[in-house]
Amino acid sequence: MEENLTQEQSAIIKIAMFGPESTGKTTLAIQLAEYYKTVWVPEFARDYLQEKWDKKQLICDSNDMLPIASGQTKLENEKLAVANKYLFCDTNLMVTKVFSEVYYGYCEPELDEAAQEHGYDLFFLTDIDVPWEKDDLRDKPEGRKLVFEVFKKSLIDNKKPFITLSGDKSLRLEKAKAIIENLTEAKKMGLSSRDFVQIYEHGISLGNFKEQLEIFKNGISKMVLVKPATLFNGILKLSDVDFQQKASFLDFHKYDLKLTKFVPASGAASRMFKFLNDFLDEYDVLNESINAYINRKKDNELAIFIVGMDKFPFFEIIYNKLKEELPDFDLLDRDSKNYYFIKFLMSPDYFDFSNKPKATLPFHKYLSNIATPTEEHLYECGYYSSSNGNSSLHFTVSEVHQEQFENIVRSIKSKVEKETETIINVSYSYQNKSTDTIAVDASNSPFKDKNGGLLFRPGGHGALIENLNNLDADIVFIKNIDNVILHNNETIALYKKALAGILVELQQQVFSYLRLIDANSIQEGKIEEISNFLEGKLNIAKESGFDALSFENKLNAFKEKLNRPIRVCGMVKNEGEPGGGPFWVRSENDTISLQIVESSQVDLNNENQVAIMTASTHFNPVDLVCGIKSYKNEKFNLTQFIDKNSGFIVERISAGKRIRTYELPGLWNGAMAKWLTVFVQVPLITFNPVKTVNDLLKVAHQPK
Repeated sequence: MEENLTQEQSAIIKIAMFGPESTGKTTLAIQLAEYYKTVWVPEFARDYLQEKWDKKQLICDSNDMLPIASGQTKLENEKLAVANKYLFCDTNLMVTKVFSEVYYGYCEPELDEAAQEHGYDLFFLTDIDVPWEKDDLRDKPEGRKLVFEVFKKSLIDNKKPFITLSGDKSLRLEKAKAIIENLTEAKKMGLSSRDFVQIYEHGISLGNFKEQLEIFKNGISKMVLVKPATLFNGILKLSDVDFQQKASFLDFHKYDLKLTKFVPASGAASRMFKFLNDFLDEYDVLNESINAYINRKKDNELAIFIVGMDKFPFFEIIYNKLKEELPDFDLLDRDSKNYYFIKFLMSPDYFDFSNKPKATLPFHKYLSNIATPTEEHLYECGYYSSSNGNSSLHFTVSEVHQEQFENIVRSIKSKVEKETETIINVSYSYQNKSTDTIAVDASNSPFKDKNGGLLFRPGGHGALIENLNNLDADIVFIKNIDNVILHNNETIALYKKALAGILVELQQQVFSYLRLIDANSIQEGKIEEISNFLEGKLNIAKESGFDALSFENKLNAFKEKLNRPIRVCGMVKNEGEPGGGPFWVRSENDTISLQIVESSQVDLNNENQVAIMTASTHFNPVDLVCGIKSYKNEKFNLTQFIDKNSGFIVERISAGKRIRTYELPGLWNGAMAKWLTVFVQVPLITFNPVKTVNDLLKVAHQPK
């Protein structure tokens, strides 16, 4: 007889419990139904099989599968008719299907089809981390993990939206309630269950997701530049003696401080070698010379690369590999030699430089070795980011690349520690998936990829504020992975320590004022002193109406201004490098502050704003020293000091379609917008980034 396996449809939100025996499905269904004041669907098979045993002393067999499925469907449809907003199902036909396949090696086509067709807004996959509870109808506790994986695979294979619930009964219930509340909200937003699960698995809160959609809808206001920060008007200028004194100040006070160096290093070197990849893609090896290609493409970068080829630190290792693989290499004509050199350099079968992290590439040639940026940062750490013979170096990396970093560190660390007389603790972190951002289409609706999934993209370096927030340190030096120099550690150390000395000196005064405020030890005459300190040392002008405030409210205003993380940023003279610069900026509430601003944040259609940007005298080399603890020696929550309205909307092409993506406020831009900020001019020797491979031919990267 044909069984009725048709599932009734409804606007009721249906949640299905799913998992092996004795994993808490029934308990959770009852708890949720009670909490939401609705009904739950019990397991039909339990009563069916108990009756079979009681009447005939027979256990379950394959012939029971369709009657159980039919009974379960009928019971669910009955409960659906009286449900209040939600229906919680202790089991479902997917469970019956898996049971049939596991125990009998077969599933009736009718049951298989119905199990796939039956829809639920969400499945809760119940984990096996709860104790096995024996009863007359349960099988055995052995092999629970294997059975759990079978259940999980069935959800994946059948494209069912599911979230795994682990933990004890109370923890599961709290998790389930929070998930259901968010699922309900997601449905109101027009999101599918699949969308919701994808957002959940990314660790992105629904509130954050909604905020991102609002940003696309409303746009991001451009920064309002007031004027460039210049020497003596936002940027400190120190003499050589001043730098020495500030560096000495740090050396004197650092023994009570934990110092850490923080290096964003997750990026691959694809941009560094872009023109070489373009050459391999577009060069007509059979019909033109390399010189003809250079003239045709006006590719001066390639010409510089070829002329300086033997000066690159990796020249010998590539050359030796060429001779090993091509025995007649030295007999080839010049164009063939250059072509094969570039091909081996870029080929995944050989060196694959453009797909490796920039941190692991050969940068500097010394007499006895070739150094990577990772090695150079280790040395720098020993020179300026250490106290009491200890130092910490933290790299943000891509998880797939961490082993490459570890291999380099392992090979050189003891040598560096011996030479710098410093024990260096190296740690790593990844950009959290929860900082990824959504892509939208032209109508600002979430973009779907070819498989129907939401498209998330990394949120940019601003996401690293989360990594910085997790560090336990008093003072943090921040420097980009590619900004290293050959043979000048002591010189670089002087300027880095001087910036830190300025920070520590400012921090001591800030902490002193805050402690006096807490102790109610501020006298009326101190008000002007603190105001002058804020304006003269921290570039924070007195707000209009301040003088009319009561004494108590003035102190509250001081505390609000002073109790913030501090950053001291090195700035170099602008010599045309692309990137951000220091400016005085007017906020939406009409306050003026010092900020590091990128050109993409400026209204380039506004002639006045363009004129201000063009008049900038200095450039941001990403040379920061940060104080991330409060006067109570507590870590600041750095995420509270982000200007969330200072991100970037970027247009891209994905699978031939135009999309819009959102980049979070940059790490040293909007992510630190509400910090206490001081800019200091530092020499150009401190700024030697390697943006393209040809930068390695510059004097700062070449042996003397």
